[in-house]
Amino acid sequence: MSADGKDSGGIAVFAPVTILTITLERASDGHEEVHVHPGGQGVWQARMGRTLGAPVTLCTLLGGEPGAVLHGLLDGEGIEHLRVEMSAPSPTWIHDRREGERVSVWESAPFTIGRHELDELFSATLAAAMRRGVCVLAGTHEGVGALEADTYRRLVGDLRAAGVSVVIDLTGEELSCALESAPDLVKVSDEDMLRDGRLDSHSDADLERLVEKLHDEGAERVVVSRAEAPALASDGTRLVELDSPRLDVADSRGAGDSMTGALGVGLARGLGWDEMLRLASGAAAVNVTRHGSGSGRADAIVELAERVTIVETVGE
Repeated sequence: MSADGKDSGGIAVFAPVTILTITLERASDGHEEVHVHPGGQGVWQARMGRTLGAPVTLCTLLGGEPGAVLHGLLDGEGIEHLRVEMSAPSPTWIHDRREGERVSVWESAPFTIGRHELDELFSATLAAAMRRGVCVLAGTHEGVGALEADTYRRLVGDLRAAGVSVVIDLTGEELSCALESAPDLVKVSDEDMLRDGRLDSHSDADLERLVEKLHDEGAERVVVSRAEAPALASDGTRLVELDSPRLDVADSRGAGDSMTGALGVGLARGLGWDEMLRLASGAAAVNVTRHGSGSGRADAIVELAERVTIVETVGE
């Protein structure tokens, strides 16, 4: 721990939604298997932080029997978590991947986060983030949990006022509200931005306008992931492409969250901008070679990061 009371190199993750995921898989010998894991954007970001060896605190809501199971699973993964009890059961997803493609069998209905539950989660996040020094903010997973979007404006503002660096990975109104309080780093995907109406097409000109608008709305630094295309990044002075080796995809889910988690770790470790971008690109690339979202091997990520090429595209 440093002299200012912060845990050097660590991150806190604000995760209002943590999902119990139950997945049917077919093993290489043809036998059927059941895999049970904690899931959701915040968990995947936290998992990548742990993969990279950073101290991580996940701040999340857990409730009912699924919540009790999630508590044990998070402990089993070594993810420190500040558990805030909620009245609704934690969301559960049952998916079938026995034929290769992920098929939804059953997903629980959206839940509403109560005012007292949100107050507790908000306070727990402030405490953990001030201890860690960096906070990553995950969203409500496309409405799985109902949360007032203005919460993100308040939380980003309070974190920055307390001297905490903030990384956000949000969409829709949650993104708009968070931008009002000027987060340090904003990571988005082009597909999400197309769906939100912030991006008109995949053209270079439209992508450049998206990045400029995010800066204008409050983002200090911006990263735009683009699936198999090179990600874009801007620190407000230059726009660059991040070209990483193309690896065979086993499961693309969680690659963007792996990138976000790695960006948080890079910020916590005080890495330079280019070094941080290489680490994040390596984390995303390794994640797609695996079936576990937010997973990987630190040595593979570090080695791959050295092979990421950063190319300046358009001066802003």
